[in-house]
Amino acid sequence: MTKSDQSFVRQFGILLLGLGILTVLLLVMANVIYSREPKETNPNVPKQTAARIAPAGAVYAGNTGRAAMQAAQEAAAKAAASQVAFGGSTDGKTIYEGLCHSCHTAGVAGAPKLGDKAAWAPRIAEGLDTLVKHAIEGYKGPDGNVMPPKGGMPSLTDEQVKNTVHWIVDQAK
Repeated sequence: MTKSDQSFVRQFGILLLGLGILTVLLLVMANVIYSREPKETNPNVPKQTAARIAPAGAVYAGNTGRAAMQAAQEAAAKAAASQVAFGGSTDGKTIYEGLCHSCHTAGVAGAPKLGDKAAWAPRIAEGLDTLVKHAIEGYKGPDGNVMPPKGGMPSLTDEQVKNTVHWIVDQAK
């Protein structure tokens, strides 16, 4: 090997050594910077953990247990009442304007239009109980008419649906 080759190998080795040291230095700096970055946390983890480790049942303990069970039932009833559509309103017009008008104004999927006496007459002839049943359970007519159960809003109560059907029928009389 000539002197110029030896010089090249030595300089090339120094260059590789320098690049290796620079690489290690950059890795250490990246690790230091990353370790100071706060970890991302899911805010729902405590709720999920509490739900996962909650007891599956309770023990009846006489009057104390009865009071606790009654309080839990009242809380559940209150929570269920807050989930009722339209704030629990039983006004048929309010429910129609909030939900039913989208299909019964334009006649979507064969829905009879509000106030169309000719379209409503055969349906009214079947009886209000049948109309209410179809509105609650849903209906698919022989001519392709479709009515989803509770107008597609399962949070409606049967009483709300019944009052809305009565209001719609009153508009067609």
